[in-house]
Amino acid sequence: MAKKKGSNVISYNRKKVSMNINIGMLIFAMIFIYLIFTVYSYMTKEKIQFYEVTDGSIVDDKSYTGIILRQENIQYADSAGAINYYVREGKRASVGMSIYSIDERGNVSAMMEEQNQGTGALTDRDIADLRKQLNTYILSYSDETFDDVYNTRYSLEAMALEFVNFNTLDTQGEIADQMGNDFRQITAPVSGVVSYGIDNYETLDPAQITEAVFDRSQYTKAITRAGQWVEPGTPIYKVITDDRWSVVFPVTEEDGVAFSSQGTLKVSFPAHNLTATGAFSLVTGSDGNAYGKLDFNKYMVQFVSDRYVDFEIMTSVTEGLKIPISSVTTKNFFLIPVDFLTKGGDGLEDGFNKEVYSDAGTSVVFVPVTIYFGNEEYYYIDCDKDDSIQAGDYLVRPDSQERFQVGITASLQGVYNINKGYTVFRQIEVLAQSDDFYTIRKNMSYGLNVYDHIVLNASMIKAEGTLIYQ
Repeated sequence: MAKKKGSNVISYNRKKVSMNINIGMLIFAMIFIYLIFTVYSYMTKEKIQFYEVTDGSIVDDKSYTGIILRQENIQYADSAGAINYYVREGKRASVGMSIYSIDERGNVSAMMEEQNQGTGALTDRDIADLRKQLNTYILSYSDETFDDVYNTRYSLEAMALEFVNFNTLDTQGEIADQMGNDFRQITAPVSGVVSYGIDNYETLDPAQITEAVFDRSQYTKAITRAGQWVEPGTPIYKVITDDRWSVVFPVTEEDGVAFSSQGTLKVSFPAHNLTATGAFSLVTGSDGNAYGKLDFNKYMVQFVSDRYVDFEIMTSVTEGLKIPISSVTTKNFFLIPVDFLTKGGDGLEDGFNKEVYSDAGTSVVFVPVTIYFGNEEYYYIDCDKDDSIQAGDYLVRPDSQERFQVGITASLQGVYNINKGYTVFRQIEVLAQSDDFYTIRKNMSYGLNVYDHIVLNASMIKAEGTLIYQ
């Protein structure tokens, strides 16, 4: 009996220990799984980012492409020979100044190339001018004007040779005298700015403009390169004799009327990092269409190598607060007449007197509210809070028996301010828009201020009062 009883006791204790171990492991496993889930949820949860409100402005610009017209005089070769230039593109030459030379046998040019080989004839200033020319092309590049790359290449090559020839002008004369070659230097007949690109638009008048003129795919420009053999009558260079210049461009009837009423327009040339003011007028082309014309009396030399130019007319500048478009949302509000607003018991809280009903009868209680916006007729209050004023409630005007039933609603544009660590809706008024930003009115009674923090993506917020962890 005793032995049997002892066996029963031992068997019972083993089952109990086994059960205790299984429960402990189960609890540990549950805690471990919970921790894994919590960490995973935190790591995969999309983080709410914020944006700091700043002062900003949006410039309302209109972009155009125009053709440049100047007073240009083409000069032609009077004999055959190899040509070399002495004056750089865009430099001003006076009457009697040597512009280029004609080497009728071509020996001087070959000797100059041999003498200058490996001497590094280009100065730091020359290299800077070449780099400036290349940067101007890069800034104005587009797929539609790809053909200009060839003109730019020839222009840069010509400039480089011109610089070499200019820097060794005295040497050229000495070699020519020694060799007895038929070598002549040609001087400028008139004073002005020298340019070497010939495109047959030198004599174009505004009255001759047509839509076809603005088809840049058909545009060609001839540049006689230094060292090239030329025949008599070949266009060698041109002289721009007046600092006054014009830009003619297509314009809509609406813009033409608006620009004409202003008289002068502020114009930006992005590729040249330049802003200028030009006198605007309308001209009629030979095709009967109206075109805009801007007249300038300075900065001509900056565009001496250009026939077409991209520019922007600065029509208006809007100042205000700058916020991302993604931060803006809409929210519905109850509209309450402004003369129903009153103060609470301490005289500090805004709110309304609301009728409440009980077995004892009808009474009036003060309900504090948050005002989100107000105009001359209505205040806008939240219609989503359960403990606030609801649709169908009756409000009582202070010192009166007049009643108003809540129900009229309207929406407002706004953002979620998070200065307090949770989301608070703030109304905005959009003044202007760019690609990714709004400019909004500043100094609004219920709006934003500079340096406020707002939710960057308003679509991530489901309700006002959401806690934000920064």
